[in-house]
Amino acid sequence: MRVGYQGKNGTFSELAVHTYFQKDQIEAVHFTDFETLFQAVKDHEIAYAVVPVENTTTGMIYRTYDLFQSYPVFAVGEVVIPIEEDLIGLPGTTLEQLRRVYSHPEALNQCAQFFKAHPWIEPVMAQDTAAAVKLVQDQQNAHIGALASHAAAGYYQLETIQSKVQDSASKMTRFLVLSGEKTYPAHANKTSLMLVVGHTPGSLYRALGILAYNDINMIRLESRPVKEEPFHYCFYVDIEGTPQDPDVQLALKKLAAHCETCKILGVYQAWQPTTQGESSCSVTKHLL
Repeated sequence: MRVGYQGKNGTFSELAVHTYFQKDQIEAVHFTDFETLFQAVKDHEIAYAVVPVENTTTGMIYRTYDLFQSYPVFAVGEVVIPIEEDLIGLPGTTLEQLRRVYSHPEALNQCAQFFKAHPWIEPVMAQDTAAAVKLVQDQQNAHIGALASHAAAGYYQLETIQSKVQDSASKMTRFLVLSGEKTYPAHANKTSLMLVVGHTPGSLYRALGILAYNDINMIRLESRPVKEEPFHYCFYVDIEGTPQDPDVQLALKKLAAHCETCKILGVYQAWQPTTQGESSCSVTKHLL
């Protein structure tokens, strides 16, 4: 079974793949960008894609969520990974030698205090964390380093100069597991929606009121611009429950009548440490 992720070997996305599918025989396939990854799962070139959607420090990851507007993919699972950024360099490199450190923009943001404490080091953006480590390996320059996982250091035969340099010790990233088919995981208890409401007073209030009236717990709400429609916004909503629950089913019917768009983005089991390894391979297909 082929499972795709964005980035090179050693990224946190690759770690998320192996954490979620740890009990399955898989081939992890890396893609250079998220659009190509979404296209691959849409075309069934891969069975699943694992993409980051939310970080406890920087919030929503817009680059992936916005692609839900363009690609008919469906979330069937989620996994949460602790993010520990190590400062990585050539063997023997010291902190004082470094002049530039490369990493993904979000990783750089999440290590802002480190750069503030070491003003002689310039943060430089890279495509992803593993690509930054690969750059250090290729350049063989003791004046550059990278922020990435400890696993990436080992994979590219480099060394950790300083471990866990991220600002928050409790930093985590949430990933969604995407399929090209609408499938219903056996133990699903969470639903992700995309809503577009009309430009009238109280439209969003009434949409959210439908959830409240039906005793449905909303656990997340984010807004994003609708593509090709200036100053028009969609709302990403996560709720407890699934469309098979009578209350959720009724609420979805009311939302469909009230909203310009009411799209189910995924139905899946909320990630818990006790669910590690319970992948969405054993799902029952259910047309939503």
